Amino acid sequence: MYGSPALKVHGRLLTCLAIHKSAEPGSLVLRTDFDERAALLAEEPETYYLTDHYVNHPIVLVRLSRIRTDQLRDLLRSASRFITTHERQRLSRRSTSRKAAKRRPLARE
Repeated sequence: MYGSPALKVHGRLLTCLAIHKSAEPGSLVLRTDFDERAALLAEEPETYYLTDHYVNHPIVLVRLSRIRTDQLRDLLRSASRFITTHERQRLSRRSTSRKAAKRRPLARE
């Protein structure tokens, strides 16, 4: 991702090193939904944070020096589930729209 090592699932970002100038050095960008992000920020603001640059994206910034290995493992699993769920929903919507397009009668000229 923009010159930073990244892990992806189904071509979607799972995590990468934070390289934007607003992020603290030694931070990780991690995919999450907005509700989980809010909970993480409220529970452990010394570990998780957000900058204006990332506020509209479903991610949270993680201070690697503050997170335990088991926490990171759980976050990566959660991020993977988030991506997989969204991928299934996207494919389902695509399939539904194709089926609807097949059912529409052709316009007569």
